[in-house]
Amino acid sequence: MSTEQEYFETNRALWNEKTKHHTGSEFYDMPGFLDGKTSLKEPELALLGDVKGKSILHLQCHFGQDSLSLARMGAKVTGTDISDAAIAYAQQLNEQLGLDASFVRSDTYAVPDNVDEQFDIVFASYGVIGWLPDMQRFAEVVARMLKPGGKFVFAEFHPVRWMYNDDFSEIEFSYFNKEAIIETQEGTYADRDADMNMEEIGWNHDFGEILQSLINAGLRLEVFNEYDYSPYNCFSNMVEVAGGKWQVKGLEGKVPIMYALVCHKS
Repeated sequence: MSTEQEYFETNRALWNEKTKHHTGSEFYDMPGFLDGKTSLKEPELALLGDVKGKSILHLQCHFGQDSLSLARMGAKVTGTDISDAAIAYAQQLNEQLGLDASFVRSDTYAVPDNVDEQFDIVFASYGVIGWLPDMQRFAEVVARMLKPGGKFVFAEFHPVRWMYNDDFSEIEFSYFNKEAIIETQEGTYADRDADMNMEEIGWNHDFGEILQSLINAGLRLEVFNEYDYSPYNCFSNMVEVAGGKWQVKGLEGKVPIMYALVCHKS
């Protein structure tokens, strides 16, 4: 097994365990979701537009809430994720809700080997590329899975955020993708008191790497937005400045927290 495969297996075990704690957490509000509430947030909804009748590939879908929210909007959705537990739960939710989304267990780089189709839209959001060592390979997967004329909609946490430690009190990591970042974390962003103490492996990606990789893959950047808030209270030391908008306490409005972009395939 290569080092990369070992890293992915470490993270797969991590996300299998996270799933156990996430599905019933207040963070993911399963009662609200089952009652019809969308899990999608304003930035991605604005960029996705009307998805009725569109085929969508949702990369790194976790246990499927966003995928199923898109299916409720009339899209034909395929979700992929590295976690066996997450995909099993997504399939269960799909059946429970009577929707027709499909879910495939696959690490992102292997998606073209496991999904034999191209899509109108490829979608990914919030905490995606930090689990992948090579942004260029990610961009090539996106391009491969898009139909000609299709679009990639991506909402993600800002590279500046990942320079900081967990509570934003100091800069701890390089802005650039220099090496694997191996940490042992207690709890999880959805439940900080969860009985978890597991190793995780991630990578930082600067905007030069992110944008040039998409360009190199033949995608045309058409929209790029940066935001001074997170739509999730998923980091330490955050304060809600408006409904569903969270900023860093003491740095309100001063640091970017997320970005979103749209690329098209010719």
